[in-house]
Amino acid sequence: MNREWVEKDFYSILGVSSEASQDEIKRAYRKLAQQLHPDANPGDTTAEDRFKDVSEAYATLSDPEQRKEYDQVRRLASTGAFTGGGGGFGGQQFRVEDLSDLFGGGGLGDLFGGGRRRPTGAGPVRGADAAADLNIAFEEAVSGVTTSLQVRGQATCTHCGGSGAEPPSRALTCPTCGGSGSIAQNQGFFSFSEPCPQCRGSGRIIENPCTVCRGAGVEVRTRSIKVRIPAGVKDGSTIRLAGKGGPGRNGGPAGDLLVKVHVTPHPVFGRAGNDLTVTVPISFSEAALGTKLSVPTMNGAVRVKIPPGTKSGKVFRVRGKGVNAERGRAGDLLARVEIQVPGRLSKDEKRLLEQLASYDTDEMRAHLDPYLGGLADRDSASPGGS
Repeated sequence: MNREWVEKDFYSILGVSSEASQDEIKRAYRKLAQQLHPDANPGDTTAEDRFKDVSEAYATLSDPEQRKEYDQVRRLASTGAFTGGGGGFGGQQFRVEDLSDLFGGGGLGDLFGGGRRRPTGAGPVRGADAAADLNIAFEEAVSGVTTSLQVRGQATCTHCGGSGAEPPSRALTCPTCGGSGSIAQNQGFFSFSEPCPQCRGSGRIIENPCTVCRGAGVEVRTRSIKVRIPAGVKDGSTIRLAGKGGPGRNGGPAGDLLVKVHVTPHPVFGRAGNDLTVTVPISFSEAALGTKLSVPTMNGAVRVKIPPGTKSGKVFRVRGKGVNAERGRAGDLLARVEIQVPGRLSKDEKRLLEQLASYDTDEMRAHLDPYLGGLADRDSASPGGS
């Protein structure tokens, strides 16, 4: 266990509460990292130190397992469990890390990682995951597309390759800690590990810092990243691009880039799962007499037979004309017909409709007669509605 887990409040450093969600912690880190990055504060050592503190806090709290251990250690420290007097246990000193081996089956062993040691500051650290949004057209979501996404954020310094040293120089192994990044400090009968004061926990000494990143090994820049969107992707889906997130430290792997896909609505087509939907207007005569209609699909038109007596709202299914997703079954086209009533009539249209109305009967509303009382007779006597 690192002594700084006891002495530093990582939540306070990031400006969040101890109950903060992982998303809140990520947002706080990204905001502070942008404000404190060496590129934004050239020559400001205070901002540089805070940037390192913020990065250390996020490295611990962004990992659910390490965050759990950190919270447990902080709770135990608040009870005074780490304050020792004399040598304790016959004057013998123990490293806090060694307690996990001593109690490996449970109890304190679970508290300190079940016999597993937490990596020191000099070990490889995985980069943080990054997030981005991508807007695509409806057609691209249906058929799939490969596109480019512009992402601005921390990336490995292109000048020094992430080493932090100005080429052709190289970083040297810290002589104080031997490259481990930590040294032991005694406190009572416990021995704590804390970051090496000479290399600040990195395990390396950079005598000639990179002129671009000033020794940080990372820079803020815009990257063009190729993204393959599979056919059938849905609005709001998240695509994970492995290794395209924030840069790792000390040789650690880069994080992932989480791309949230936003699909622009289509003016004609809708979507229900892998089925495409479309509304097709038809006239009263087409619904009554039946017809054949040309119905659009995403790859050409198809002919659909409308039988006589079709009601408004009837849905016709055209097999295999929906979304041909890479995962799941291919969808269908669902064509919903809707009878259109003209808003304005010419004299000839009105005359023909009045002639047609003379054949109307009240049989269609016969089931309502018991609930209409005397109104039913008056409706029958005024077919024109007046």
